[in-house]
Amino acid sequence: MYDVVGVRFKKAGKIYYFDPNDLQIQSGDFVIVETIRGIEYGKVVLNNKKVEENDVVLPLKKVIRLADTNDQIMVKENQLAAQEAYNVCQQKVEEHRLDMKLVDVEYTFDRNKVIFYFTADGRVDFRELVKDLAAIFKTRIELRQIGVRDEAKMLGGIGPCGRMLCCSTFLGDFEPVSIKMAKDQNLSLNPTKISGLCGRLMCCLKYENDEYESAKEMLPDLGEVIGTPNGIGKVVGLNILERVLQVELVERERVVEYTWSELQEEGVVPMQSTD
Repeated sequence: MYDVVGVRFKKAGKIYYFDPNDLQIQSGDFVIVETIRGIEYGKVVLNNKKVEENDVVLPLKKVIRLADTNDQIMVKENQLAAQEAYNVCQQKVEEHRLDMKLVDVEYTFDRNKVIFYFTADGRVDFRELVKDLAAIFKTRIELRQIGVRDEAKMLGGIGPCGRMLCCSTFLGDFEPVSIKMAKDQNLSLNPTKISGLCGRLMCCLKYENDEYESAKEMLPDLGEVIGTPNGIGKVVGLNILERVLQVELVERERVVEYTWSELQEEGVVPMQSTD
């Protein structure tokens, strides 16, 4: 077991574990840590806790110290410098006529590296661009190509629901989302209705998917013939979340709604499928 604290470097970024180094650290504190990118400034979002060896990347790096006012000033200066770097890089991209879209620019805390994030449809030969940027900024340059989901996470925006994008506000990682999830939830398969600003399937399709899957395993399928308190009937409609079935009664030739719990009380047993 390892004693760790969870640190996040961006508002909705991934949480990384660090050795608290015997410091009195609370959730909400800002700390200075060493990462593979260099010295970084992050926010503690998980208090000290014990985790298994399989949950950490060894060797576990330590928290160097708690951040102070000077560190906060440095972060703001880096943000201003990143905005200037964005404008310079955008100009150079146009000069070199590169088929790429600059999304964001970020300085590491110690200014040992400046990272330019961009999207592009294919591979981009940016060797000359890197040379120009290195000559201007006199530091290490990294151009990192990202996907459209990462772009939406960085830029943010308002989703079809009217709320800020999940990926830019609280989702640390992207979950796999498939068209099957939309089918299971009886949603319209129109791409414009189930796609987010990034053009990919909306992340929120994943939220209720487990509930739908467990319910579908429990409930009869559409077209299945079952017994009800009013006789034999065929399932013609399902409200999966509320566990309500619409059953067309064979003898009475009408549709009646039943909750799954009351059918279970009656000992309902699937009889056959008419699919």
